[in-house]
Formats: sequence, structure tokens, C-alpha cells
Amino acid sequence: MKKDWKRTFAIIWSGQFFSILSSAVVGYAVVFWLSLETGSAEILATAAIASLLPQSLLGFFVGVYIDRWDRKRTMILADCFIALCTLLLAISFWTDHIVLWEIYLLLVCRSVGSAFHMPAMQASVPLLAPESQLTRIAGIDQMIESVSSIAGPALGALLLAWTGMGTILLLDVAGAAIACITLLFVRIPNPQRAPGVRPHLLREMREGLQAIRTVKGLGWLFLLAVSATFFIMPVGVMFPLMTLSHFGGDAMDMSIVEMLWGGGALAGGAIMGLRRYRINQVLLINAMYGLLGVCFIASGLLSPQGFVFFAILSAIEGIAGSVYRAAFVAVVQTVIDPSLLGRVLSLYFSLNLLPSVLGLLGTGFLAGSVGISRSFVISGALVCTIGVLSFLLPSLSRLGRKVAAAANSAPSA
Repeated sequence: MKKDWKRTFAIIWSGQFFSILSSAVVGYAVVFWLSLETGSAEILATAAIASLLPQSLLGFFVGVYIDRWDRKRTMILADCFIALCTLLLAISFWTDHIVLWEIYLLLVCRSVGSAFHMPAMQASVPLLAPESQLTRIAGIDQMIESVSSIAGPALGALLLAWTGMGTILLLDVAGAAIACITLLFVRIPNPQRAPGVRPHLLREMREGLQAIRTVKGLGWLFLLAVSATFFIMPVGVMFPLMTLSHFGGDAMDMSIVEMLWGGGALAGGAIMGLRRYRINQVLLINAMYGLLGVCFIASGLLSPQGFVFFAILSAIEGIAGSVYRAAFVAVVQTVIDPSLLGRVLSLYFSLNLLPSVLGLLGTGFLAGSVGISRSFVISGALVCTIGVLSFLLPSLSRLGRKVAAAANSAPSA
């Protein structure tokens, strides 16, 4: 099956591209609509929390079911659920009875679907491709997301000017349908399970935790990633408001920033996906913390006339984020057995998102009391500190050498 991995992923990626692109268009359109209608950092933070909190809570145990259930069927049902919820919200916009809580509810439902879809997809990758190709596949995944990040803001802003939110939401329904149809044409194997072992939720959750503790250095990798995300997320929510309030921009300027970030992410994904590198992935992750932190600090120090430099820094941040995510996913997929990967990945997504939600609760305080630009400086300094600390931990260095040795010794395809 792994020998034919290129054909399999070509089919999967063709459907995922339309699904991710349509979701990006809708997601940016919702953010722009909320920014223009309310101009409130608290409302944007609440929307972000609604998008993250369900996924962060569900992830502690849904991985158990992802490892039990048929992974292809799980992805299809998750996409169908998201499409149905989006269609219901579109009806609310068409009838002019839309209120904020309905938008929050849609974001909650999309988060629930993603809690099942994302780990199921990532947990299937090692079963479909050779170990030596995992970093390339993660890089190509980032490229697909990055293309959507480039086109999503532009299309979101353009469609918001041309038509109503109800029509825009239908794009997400169509994208989910295409993704489900393409999945029907591929076979996604499920990991072998020990015969005679009865399902038990708590025992299987403990197995996921034990898998992380067993790999020396992986716990530190998770902890530092969670800590970095805690400081990054509040600032990430403020990017539209930074463009509007600090630089005096408009909806098109917001979309330009997002497009340049997506262009950087596309470049980062291309760097990781177009060829196989013999590189220490963990050290690469550590370096990306430092690069992101420096860019945040520089963005916060810009004058109101420095929008061009802010946009350029956003592109660099896109490169750093894309390289980081591709390397991180490849490390986890390399060192964790596929039969445990659903639990480990969903647990990571939860551990990564839950502190982020707590960080987002302080977004309104930071914007109102500290100031948006100063928030960028403070966040950047803390992320840089995490990057420095990462290089000082011997267990992380050993983990990087272990992953590099495993990838370099694996056969290519």
C-alpha cells in the first residue's frame, strides 16, 4: 500500500484542497465581518475561543475513538457534520435573524468536527506513506493550507463586498462535499489491534500518555510547544485590529496581511515538501520559536507608518510557522506507533489549544490596558525565551538525533 502512496495522497489532497480553501474563505469572511461590524477585540477573542475550546476539551478522549473506529469513515462523518452546521447558519443569514450567539455556535460545531477530523487524518499518514517521506508530506500539507491562506482572505473580503454571508457560507458546504467524495476513492487502512483486548476508555487514554512519556524528550517538546502557543494566540487574534487601529488600514489591508502570511507559509511548506532533507527536525523547531519571537517584537515596535514592514514581517512569520508545524508533525509521526497516534495527536491538540483559550481570555485586557503594539512586543519576547530554553535541553537534542537517524535509515519511495 505504501508503494502507491503518491497516488493515494494525490486523491486525498485534491479533495482536501477544496475543503480547506472553502473553510479559509468562510473563516476569514466571518472574522472580517465581525471586525467591521463590531471593532471589538473581546468579540474576536470570544469567536476564537468558540473555535478552540470544544476541540481542546474533546481532544483528551476522542483520540481513543479515532484509534478504535474506521479512520476514513470518521473523517467523512466529521466533514458532513461541519457542512450541516454551516448550512443552518447560512439559513439564519438569509432570513436576517442572525445574532452573535449563532455565529459562536457555528464555530463551536466546526471545532467539534475538527476534533475528530484532524487527528484522524494525521494519524493515517504513517499507514499510507514510508517513514522517510513523512516530513515531505507534512510540508505539502502546509502548502495546501498556505495556498488557502493566500486566497482565503482575498476571496473572503471580495465576496463580503459582493454578496451576503449566507451565500459565502455555502462554499464551505460544497468544499466538505468534495472532500467526502474523494475519500470514497481511496483505501485508508486501520492500525492492527491486539486480539482479545476489550475497549476501555481510561486505559486507552493512559496508553496515549504513556506513549508520550516513553519517548525521552517528547514531553518537553509538547510542553514548550504548548507554552509558545499560549503566548502566540492572543497576539494572533489581534492581527486584524493591529491593521485597523495601529496602521489605519481597512478590510483590504487586513486581507493583504493575511495573504502575505499565507504566501510565507506556502514558501515554508514548499521548502519542507519539495525534497527530503537530512536535518535535525527538533533543532529546526527550536529555531522557528526564535524567528517568530523576533518578528513579533519588530512588528510591535513599528510606527503607524510602517504597514509595509508589518506585512513583510507577517510573511516571514508565515514561513516560520509552516516550517515549525511540518517539522513537529513529522517528529511525532516518526516516534509514535500508528496504533497510538490518534490518541497522542488529539491529546497534543488539546494540550496545545486549552492554554491558548486561557491566553485568549486576556486578549481584551491586553488590547485595552497594555495596547496592541506592546502586546506584540511582550509576546515576542516570551516566545524568544522559549526558543532559547529549547536549545539548552539535552533531551530535546537527543530526540532530534533519534528522529534524524530513523528518517535517514528508512527506505525512500
